[in-house]
Amino acid sequence: MEKPGIITGITGPVVKARTDASVSLYEVVHVGEKRLLGEVVRIDGPRVDLQVYEDTSGMRIGEPVAFTGDLLSVELGPGLLGGVLDGIGRPLHALAESGIFIGTGIEAPAVPQDLLWEFEPLVKEGDEIGPGDAFGFVTERTVFRHMIMVHPEARPGRVLNIKSKGKYTPRDMLVETDSGYSGGLTQKWHVRKGRPYKRRLGFSEPLVTGQRVIDTLFPLALGGAAVVPGGFGTGKTVTQQSLAKWCSADIIVYIGCGERGNEMTEVLEEFPELQDPHSGRPLLDRMVLIANTSNMPVAARESSIYLGMTIAEYFRDQGRNVAIMSDSTSRWAEALREIAGRLEEMPGEEGYPAYLSSRLSQYYERAGRVEPIGKEAGAGSVTVINAVSPAGGDFSEPVTQASLRLSGTFWALDKSLAQQRHFPSINWKQSFSLYEKSLGRWFAERLGEKWHDDVAYLRDLLDMEKNLQELVQIVGRDALTEEDKWKLHLGGLVRVAYLQQNAFDPNDAYCSLEKQHLLLDCLRRLDQIVHSRIEDGLLFHQVQERPLAADLLALLREEETTMKERIDVFLEGLRDALSKMEVAFE
Repeated sequence: MEKPGIITGITGPVVKARTDASVSLYEVVHVGEKRLLGEVVRIDGPRVDLQVYEDTSGMRIGEPVAFTGDLLSVELGPGLLGGVLDGIGRPLHALAESGIFIGTGIEAPAVPQDLLWEFEPLVKEGDEIGPGDAFGFVTERTVFRHMIMVHPEARPGRVLNIKSKGKYTPRDMLVETDSGYSGGLTQKWHVRKGRPYKRRLGFSEPLVTGQRVIDTLFPLALGGAAVVPGGFGTGKTVTQQSLAKWCSADIIVYIGCGERGNEMTEVLEEFPELQDPHSGRPLLDRMVLIANTSNMPVAARESSIYLGMTIAEYFRDQGRNVAIMSDSTSRWAEALREIAGRLEEMPGEEGYPAYLSSRLSQYYERAGRVEPIGKEAGAGSVTVINAVSPAGGDFSEPVTQASLRLSGTFWALDKSLAQQRHFPSINWKQSFSLYEKSLGRWFAERLGEKWHDDVAYLRDLLDMEKNLQELVQIVGRDALTEEDKWKLHLGGLVRVAYLQQNAFDPNDAYCSLEKQHLLLDCLRRLDQIVHSRIEDGLLFHQVQERPLAADLLALLREEETTMKERIDVFLEGLRDALSKMEVAFE
C-alpha cells in the first residue's frame, strides 16, 4: 500500500518532500503528478530528500509523492539476454513507444511479460528444493540454457505442485512448496544488495581476452577486477569493446555509464552484426546492454552500475562466468558528486563526496569467483573491467586512486602511445597484475612451462629497450655496440608485431593463447639466431637489410593451424640468409 507525501522543494533531480508516514532509506517513490521514479536518500523526521531518476522539468511544489515501501529492484529472468535497458532497468524499446525522446513516468519491467517460454521441469512433486536451486529451465536465444531458480531468500521445502513441460509467461506460477514459496520464470532483487553465495573460491583460471599485451603481461583472473584508466583519445572505449567482443566470459554485461550517445549507438549497431568467436552465434546473444548516456538523467547513472552488477550476479548463480564492463566509473562518480552537492553534503577531495571510496568498494567487492547456493550449480564468477576517465590523464585523481586500491589488475593507457597510433595503448611500465602467481599453474598446464620463460624473456627485453633508449638520448645510437643496436631494434619489432594489435582487422583483433605462445617463441628464436651471427662478426646494418617487420606482420595473418610451419620456414630462411652474409671480422 502506498504512503502519501507532498513536495516541498525541488533542486534538479533532488526533491524535498514531507510525509507523516514511516519510510526507509532507499525506498522507491513515485514523485509528482507524472509519478516519476525516485528513491529516498535522506530522512530527517517528517522531512525526506528524494533522488529522482527522471527529468524533473515542469514539476511544482505541492504535487503529491507516493512511497511504495519497496527498494529499487529489477526483475530477473528469461529475456534479459540481448536486451538494452536504461539505468533503472527499463527496456529502451518500451521507452521508445513514447516517441523519439524518452518520456517520463513510464514503468516497464526489464523482462517482457507477454512472451511465451518453453519450460522444462527438473524436479517432481515431493522433491526437496531450497534457495538458489534450479527447478526447471528454458532455452533462450536457441542455445542458452537459462536456469529457473528458487528465490535466494525463500525457505527450503518440498515440492507440492510443479508445472509440466509447456509454454508459460513470466506471470505464471510454476512451482509451489510446503514452506509457502511459489515461484515462476522471474524473480525480483534489490539492486544495491549483493546476492548470497556459499563461499568464495580462489583465482585459478584467467579471463582470456585475445589481446596479446593483456594475456601475456597483465592477465586478469576470472572473478578479478581490472581498471582501465586513460585520458581522452587513449582508446578506453575501443579497448573495452574489444574485450566485450572477444573475452572468454559466458555472459557480458556492458554499461554505457555517462558516455557519449554516439559511442553507445555504435555498440547497438555493431554488436548484433558481430559473430561470437566461441559459439558462432550473434555476439548480442550473450550480452546485456545498459545505456545511460551523458544526456540521460544524471541520477539514473548512479544506479546503473548496481543494476549491471545485480544482473551479473544472477547469471553467476547459474554457474556462469560473467564479465561486467562499465564505461566509465568516472562519469558515475561525477553523478555522485553532483547529487551530493545538491544535498549540500560536505565535499571531499576535488569535490567528490567523502564516501566515494566506500561506494566504489561496495561495488568492487561484489566481484569474485564463488560457489553458488544452489545444489546443482557449478562455480560462477563476476569479473569487473572498469574504465576510468581521469581529467587530463592524471592518475593521481581520486577515482583512479580509489579504483587502484580495489582492483587486482591495472591497465594504464598512455597518451603518448595513442599519439603514435599504438593500440591498445597499454603502458607496459605502469601497468601491473596481481593475479600472475595464482594463474601460473593454469598457464603451465595449458601452454607448458616454456610459457613462463618466454614471458620473462619479453619483460627483460622491454626493460632493456627502455634502458637503451635512455642511453641513446645521451650518447647517440652510433655509440651503441652492434648487439645493443639489435636489441633496440628488436624491442621496436616486439612493440609493432606483438604488443600492438588492430581491433578492426579480422585477422588481428583476436589472438588465441596458443597463437600468442607461437609468436612469442618465434621472437625468442629470432633473437637467438641474430645474436649468434652478430657474435660471429655480423654488423647490425646487415641484419637491418632484412624486412623483419613485414615478415612478422605477415605471420600475424596466418591461421593457427599453419602458423608453426610458417614460423619454422621463416626462421630457417633467415638463418640461411644471415649465414651467407660476409662478417666484418672473424
